[in-house]
Amino acid sequence: MDSLRAFLNELFVIPSVPQSIIVISLVSLVGLLLARIRIARISLGVTFVFFVGILLSYWGITLEAGTLNFGMNFGLILFIYALGLQVGPAFFPSLKKGGIRDNLDSLLIVVVDLVLVVGLFFVSELPISQWVGILSGATTNTPALAAAQSSLPSIGAEGQSMLAEMALACAITYPFGVVGVILALYVLAPLAKKRAKGQSDEEERAAFFSEYEVMNMGVVGKTISEVSRISETSFVISRIWRDGKALSPDSTTQLQEGDRLLVVSDEREVPRLELFFGKKVEKDWNRSDIDWDNVDQSLVSRRLVLTRKEYNGVRLSALHLRNDYRVNVTRIDRAGIELLTSPDLHLQLGDRMTVVGTKEATDAVAAKIGNEIKDLDAPNLLGLFIGLFISVFVGMIPFYIPGVSMPIRLGLAGGGIIIGILMGAFGPRMHVTTYITNSASLLVRQLGLILYLGCLGLSSGAGFFDILFSTRGLVWLGYGALLTVLPILLVGWYMLRRKRDYATMCGVVCGSMANPMALEVVGDRLKGSKHTVAYATVYPLGMFVRIITAQLLILLFV
Repeated sequence: MDSLRAFLNELFVIPSVPQSIIVISLVSLVGLLLARIRIARISLGVTFVFFVGILLSYWGITLEAGTLNFGMNFGLILFIYALGLQVGPAFFPSLKKGGIRDNLDSLLIVVVDLVLVVGLFFVSELPISQWVGILSGATTNTPALAAAQSSLPSIGAEGQSMLAEMALACAITYPFGVVGVILALYVLAPLAKKRAKGQSDEEERAAFFSEYEVMNMGVVGKTISEVSRISETSFVISRIWRDGKALSPDSTTQLQEGDRLLVVSDEREVPRLELFFGKKVEKDWNRSDIDWDNVDQSLVSRRLVLTRKEYNGVRLSALHLRNDYRVNVTRIDRAGIELLTSPDLHLQLGDRMTVVGTKEATDAVAAKIGNEIKDLDAPNLLGLFIGLFISVFVGMIPFYIPGVSMPIRLGLAGGGIIIGILMGAFGPRMHVTTYITNSASLLVRQLGLILYLGCLGLSSGAGFFDILFSTRGLVWLGYGALLTVLPILLVGWYMLRRKRDYATMCGVVCGSMANPMALEVVGDRLKGSKHTVAYATVYPLGMFVRIITAQLLILLFV
């Protein structure tokens, strides 16, 4: 028995490399098993790893301090950089047109949270480190917590105590942060129903199909290239029907009176295009049941994937698809965001291009751009480690803000999210392959997050339950509930008063609060995809701002 006790003590208690691997694996295993538990369709997900780490630490099972510090920071940079890399391709396109409005509403929630935190900080006796922890839990934003903690080691010996308090405050307020968003959205639902009476629930589409008959003599006889230059709108002519035959136009095709055009544009541009071409044909080309391969016998519509690395970062016009192959690229799907095509659009590896033309022509285009999914399966570790190196380098650069005595660093989290977004968005233009499959991206993010949360829990579990059932714990919980619910109610009411639809509001709120669990629960009551589109649109900028502002709160008020 003594030998067994000594063996178990060596594996679980005495610091060593095997003990570190055993404990981290145990924390991750139990946490992931608990993540499968759902109550009323709500789960805390991978955050259970954090709580399991806290529990083991409370029982006296933890790791050596240096190992914990490395595990937390390495997991942090993996998660944050992979997150930035994932949202990077969609980050800047999401800011265009309607995305600007959605992002402004999302940032308004962030601003209200910050105003509340700063105001309560000055009237309460809680230090800013605790307020940042409360805010991180209330908004279910562990990356923001990580960013703030990365700023602590540079401020002296008190940093470790602040780090523990910050983590505990986040752990106590996190569960209600998940549930509170759902409750607030349910409270706003009746107001949305009253406002929505008589309003259409049609979705605006980034790529909207409409048909026109050429009757405007001002465009008759002009080539498509000339028409595109004089038009004030962005559009793509996918097909032309002339004398009962279908044509796949190129830039030199001249429009004739009576031509029927199938045009891809933003839905909001339809009235302007009707005036431009002459007459809109009343036919719904946006039904989900349209068989595009049988619209006409001579042309087909195919979705092809860009897998040739030599075309990574080049402009769409450089491929000469319209003039050389007589095909039209009607839309491009990138990281779940549907983009309208333009000659100046920089292509990225993994772009899914919808191509219209003859079968022979689309086959030739497929051969040109690759269309070999298996070519994307190989992990691009070179690009990953280039990004990690630059992220850490940039994160450690000191810069000064007037009125702040200490130099400010973006830290691992700030440098990671900025470089990740920039590499994802612009890396291909520098011919740096940043594409990784969705499964590989998810693996890196989840591994990094689990490693970070597990080590964070193991470092902050001592005294958790004592605080949870104390007056201080109840105060944290009350303040966290306020930070969760009040900004949503205020901004949600404001959005509905501005005649924003309920589905979009739900997506904006969940994206701003980094709460996919709430989106899943509320989304069951919604039709269409407005809420998911809005979530994807605001999530990148919202995450970036919360990460940066969390660090600024620490640096400005500690």
